[in-house]
Amino acid sequence: MPETQDVVELILADHRRMEDLFRQLRSVEADRASALKEFADLLIAHALAEETKVYPALKRYKDIDDEEVEHGEEEHEEGHKALLALLEVDEIGSDDWDEKLEELVEAIAHHTDEEERTILNGARENVAVERREELGADFLKERAHRLSSGCGSVDSVRGILKK
Repeated sequence: MPETQDVVELILADHRRMEDLFRQLRSVEADRASALKEFADLLIAHALAEETKVYPALKRYKDIDDEEVEHGEEEHEEGHKALLALLEVDEIGSDDWDEKLEELVEAIAHHTDEEERTILNGARENVAVERREELGADFLKERAHRLSSGCGSVDSVRGILKK
């Protein structure tokens, strides 16, 4: 169990884990197949938990920009598309795989940077700690549910993108 229930800190911890997984995905010495599976599951579970439990709650705060929250959802879709493109590459380490990996890294890095500067800073400044902890508990529960369902499989990602 994480040390904190603060949704902002939980989301930031996931972002840092994704960065660690990107380093593994780029390393020829790492188990890149395992890193990709962990990354795919984490990305999808994280994004869906944000979209179902966190973003709707944050839209209720007048000092958090609804357009930024909606933009975050659009960027999740871009990340999902980039993830699917990587998952569909047959050979790990091929030129095509490296190219799709860098497109994924770029999409996710852009989103996490923007989300941290806008949505998460807004949440930290405008949402009481107790409420952030409630949201964190909801986020963790939804995220765990998604992780247990194999949400990062290629078929799951395809299904999410069709909605």
